[in-house]
Amino acid sequence: VLEDTVEERVISEEYKIWKKNTPFLYDLVMTHALEWPSLTVQWLPDVTRPEGKDYALHWLVLGTHTSDEQNHLVVARVQIPNDDQFDASQYDSEKGEFGGFGSVSGKIETEIKINHEGEVNRARYMPQNPCIIATKTPSADVLVFDYTKHPSKPDPSGECNPDLRLRGHQKEGYGLSWNSNLSGHLLSASDDHTVCLWDVSAGPKEGRIVDAKAIFTGHSAVVEDVAWHLLHESLFGSVADDQKLMIWDTRSNTTSKPSHSVDAHTAEVNCLSFNPYSEFILATGSADKTVALWDLRNLKLKLHSFESHKDEIFQVHWSPHNETILASSGTDRRLNVWDLSKIGEEQSAEDAEDGPPELL
Repeated sequence: VLEDTVEERVISEEYKIWKKNTPFLYDLVMTHALEWPSLTVQWLPDVTRPEGKDYALHWLVLGTHTSDEQNHLVVARVQIPNDDQFDASQYDSEKGEFGGFGSVSGKIETEIKINHEGEVNRARYMPQNPCIIATKTPSADVLVFDYTKHPSKPDPSGECNPDLRLRGHQKEGYGLSWNSNLSGHLLSASDDHTVCLWDVSAGPKEGRIVDAKAIFTGHSAVVEDVAWHLLHESLFGSVADDQKLMIWDTRSNTTSKPSHSVDAHTAEVNCLSFNPYSEFILATGSADKTVALWDLRNLKLKLHSFESHKDEIFQVHWSPHNETILASSGTDRRLNVWDLSKIGEEQSAEDAEDGPPELL
């Protein structure tokens, strides 16, 4: 018990220090308390700039993870001030927030709530039609919702009415990826050691049910994550608790053997991300506390290992704006931002104590 109290105190202290320094670290910080924890978050691509207002409207896809109460898939509206509104002198020390909001109230508001079966493990919108959102549930099914076809307030009965129900898995999971080049092609990773592929544009056979078009069975343990390549419509990667990264090609005539398989880490591999600017580069994150950098042309050789996290890494993502910037986050409550272009730069002993040169 004492250990827990000490750890809680350390966590609280670290958080306070970070919060105090936010005006020097960021242009904008917004804090919003949710009613329930969300296991998933994704920005929707649409942006609206209301005339005569000093903010733009963005939207987020969220989920809930309740304690036995009704769960929901949520679309929330976010007001973000225009660039010329930022002013660090407007720091509100009580709230620990700053930014040029002035009188703007309700910066993050729930716009749509849809009844969901159990917690939302992950929710991802379809790039070709962002109104369509796929979700991972605590059951084996993957659900697909077109949020324009659902009322903004959920039915009080709690009944979940997905527009499609995707069958093929035996267990739940987290990995979910829409193909940005082939509309409707969706991949999902599961605790049942498989990756399923569906084509939702082919439509259901009956009763809104779509069966998997293919089931990939190369891994020997829980598959944690899956991602389509961003340029090649038939390539995807998967990572699993068997410590492997596998690269697959849907044109291949086998679904039991990947094109490439690599022993990527010394513990479970939890996540992967393909670089949006460089077609050969990808990153993986692991329970071994490292992020690994890979080149598809020579997977035998790990390009680099990013080391600074103190615990398991669960998310890794490339910047959509900059080819060399990568972010990772994990159980150590840290989000680390890395810059590949700084790998190997000389450092003073003092700087080295804070982490490697590529850690921003």
